[in-house]
Amino acid sequence: MPDFRSDTVTRPTPAMRAAIAAAEVGDDVFADDPSINALQHHAAEMLGFEDALFAASGTQTNLMGLLSHCERGDEAIVGQMWHTYRWEAGGMAVLGSIQPQPLENRPDGTIAIDAIEAAIKPDDPHFAKSRLVGMENTTGGKVLPMDYLREVRELTRRRGLAAHLDGARLFNAAVEVARRRAAGEREGDAHGGTSTDPRAVAREICSNFDSVSVCLSKGLGAPVGSLLLGSKRFVARARRWRKMLGGGMRQAGLLAAGGLHALEHHVDRLAEDHDNARALAEGLAALGRANGDAIQVVPPQTNIVFVQVADAIAAPFAEHLLAHGVRTTGSTGRYGQGLVQRWVTHLDVDRADVDEALAIASRFFESRR
Repeated sequence: MPDFRSDTVTRPTPAMRAAIAAAEVGDDVFADDPSINALQHHAAEMLGFEDALFAASGTQTNLMGLLSHCERGDEAIVGQMWHTYRWEAGGMAVLGSIQPQPLENRPDGTIAIDAIEAAIKPDDPHFAKSRLVGMENTTGGKVLPMDYLREVRELTRRRGLAAHLDGARLFNAAVEVARRRAAGEREGDAHGGTSTDPRAVAREICSNFDSVSVCLSKGLGAPVGSLLLGSKRFVARARRWRKMLGGGMRQAGLLAAGGLHALEHHVDRLAEDHDNARALAEGLAALGRANGDAIQVVPPQTNIVFVQVADAIAAPFAEHLLAHGVRTTGSTGRYGQGLVQRWVTHLDVDRADVDEALAIASRFFESRR
């Protein structure tokens, strides 16, 4: 059975393995690894930035970005549920002496614009200096509305702050925005672009930020690596931070070749993951309705499905799935009350896998009648 725990579990395809095996390599600390240089140039051109920098992980590229924008004692305004604040081990505070100012996320994943503005500190020695606003897109699988991103950009420019995007699943967001535009669904996207090409939409999203972190090893399917993008001056500063964080790599073009293949070949196919997530959600929701609402499903926007399981069956349901090879993540209280499972679709999950997982879940309820 496939692994629904995360899109980080993807394995390189045969074509990606061939690209990795054929990669030209050099020494990236000397900036002469041709495969890394090609990846960085391609990504910067694609997303509308002057430069890009390859690193081992999204946690690392986010941290490099935060450290490059902020000095010690500066403040970064972030969401309570953003990865940079909640799930990166407090790196900005521990390693950068950056004060995070977390704000509550609304149900759609956004933070109210007036709440962000109210959190910006006056220029007074009693306060940390507000320097940066951080966003995350997607967040919990939700896509931040395009008009909202433009409002954030207008606010940061007006108040003289930098803006950073944790775009770990940037291309999932872009694929969904492109789908909505093609279908004539313009809610939250009434005043901007019209392109239905996910690459152009990703560039449009990025235009609202001074820096963006993009993960190559989630839905895009590369084995390792993320990119930090920004101006040449910003990336030069980030390169120094990467070194201090122990992140200078040598013949890492083997890894970069996988990332370049992913950008060139795996963007459009993310739509398959979204379709499979919708099919999975619909099937699980139908099971829930047929069994006294024992499970309730949040309709997915991209490739992440959240399922709340009634306390009475939470443990045996999870054990049944695992015993039959269906792996998900789940915890009590992490995303809400009771047990909430997270199912993630990716390139190693096809529709037959979804159907088999639903059949296994159905047998759990049949066995209890």
